[in-house]
Amino acid sequence: MGDPGLTTFDHTRRACYAGYVTQAIVNNLAPLLFIVFQTRYQVPYEMLGRLVLLNFATQLVTDLIAVKVVDRTGYRVPLVLAHVFSVAGLTLLAVAPSALPSPYAGLAVAVVVYGIGGGLLEVLVSPVVDALPAPAEHRAARMSLLHSFYCWGQVAVVLGTTLVLAWIGDAAWQALPLLWALVPLAGLVLFLRVPLPATVPDEHRTGLGALLRTPFFAAALLLMLCAGAAELTMSQWSSLFAEEGLGVTKVWGDLAGPCLFAVLMGLGRIAYGLWGSRIPLLPAVIACGALATACYLTAALARDPVLSLVGCALCGLAVSLMWPGTFSLTAARFPLGGTAMFGVLAMFGDAGAAAGPWLAGAVAQGDLLVTQGGLLGDGSGLRAGLLVGTVFPLAVVVVGIAQSLLVRRRASTPAPAEN
Repeated sequence: MGDPGLTTFDHTRRACYAGYVTQAIVNNLAPLLFIVFQTRYQVPYEMLGRLVLLNFATQLVTDLIAVKVVDRTGYRVPLVLAHVFSVAGLTLLAVAPSALPSPYAGLAVAVVVYGIGGGLLEVLVSPVVDALPAPAEHRAARMSLLHSFYCWGQVAVVLGTTLVLAWIGDAAWQALPLLWALVPLAGLVLFLRVPLPATVPDEHRTGLGALLRTPFFAAALLLMLCAGAAELTMSQWSSLFAEEGLGVTKVWGDLAGPCLFAVLMGLGRIAYGLWGSRIPLLPAVIACGALATACYLTAALARDPVLSLVGCALCGLAVSLMWPGTFSLTAARFPLGGTAMFGVLAMFGDAGAAAGPWLAGAVAQGDLLVTQGGLLGDGSGLRAGLLVGTVFPLAVVVVGIAQSLLVRRRASTPAPAEN
C-alpha cells in the first residue's frame, strides 16, 4: 500500500495549486490593462510602474506581519483570509476607479486590497506543500511543480484577458476583474474544507535570529531579491513593451510577450518537477541567471522586433527555477525554518518584484539612458528600462556562485574531532 498521507492530502495539494493560480491573477491582470489605464485615465509610465510597486510593497508588508503569527494560528484562517482579500480586491479593481473622484486612487485601493491576499498566499502555500508527506529527494521537484501553476494561471490570465478584451472592447474592461474573481472565490471554498498540516511548533522551529546569522541564508535572501526582480520586471512590462516599443498589436503583443513568457516559465518548472531529482539545483539556478541576462540584453538591444520578442519570451524559461529553486535550497538547508522562514524569503522576493518593475518604469518614463532613435532604436524608453533590468539576472549569477562557494567551503570543513 502507498503512504496514506499522500492520498489524504491530495485535495490539499490541488487547493494549493489553485492558490497559485489566484496569485497569478492578482499579479498579472492589472499590467495587461495598462494600455487601457493609460488611454482612458491618462496614467503615465511611472505611475503604472507605481501600481506594480504598490502591489508588491503591500505583499511585502503582509509577509512581514504573517511571519509573526502564522506558525501560532495555523494555516486555515490566513489562507481563507487570503482568498477573501483577493476576491474583494479584484471586485474593487472593477468598481473603484469609477466610484472614487480619482480613477488612479481607485486603482491603488484595489491593488492594496488584493496585494494583501497575494502576500498571504505567497507566505502560506509553499510551506503547506513543503510540509505534506513526500520523499526528501522529491521535495525540490514538487516545489517546482507547485510554482508551475502560477505560470499556467498567468497563461490563462493573459489569454483570457486578451481575447475577452478584444471581443468586448476597452469600454467594458470592468467585466474582466469580476470574472477572474470567481477563481479565488472557488479557492476560498476549498480551503474551508481541505485538511491542512500542522505548523512547526515554537520549541522545534529554527529561529529567525539564528537563520539571519548564517551566510547561506543571507545569500538566499539576496538571491530571492534578484529572482523576484528578474522575473517580474520582464513579466510586468513585456505586454506594453511589445505594443509601444515594438509596434505590434495588443493581441499579438500579449500572446508573444507575457503569454509565451509564462508558457516557457511553466514548462521549465514542470521539467524540473519531472526530472529535477537528477539535476543539481544550485548550478541550474546559476545557469538560469546567465540565460536570463542574455534574454534581457536581447530584448533591450536587438533592432529586429521579432528577436526582441524572442528575448522577452525565452526569459520565461530562464527565470523558471529562480524563485522555487531558492525556496527549495533554503528549505533543504533549514528543514525546521517553518512558515517564518518562507515568509522572510517571500518578503525579499516581493521586494525585488516591487522594485524591479518600478525602476524599469521610472527609467522608461525619463528615458534616462538614450534618446529616441539613439543606441536602442525605436521605443528607447522601454528598452532602456529593460536594459537597466539586466542587473537583476546578472546578480543571480553572482550571488548563486557565492552561495555555491559557501556550500563547498562548508562541505570541505572537517568536522570537529570527538573526545
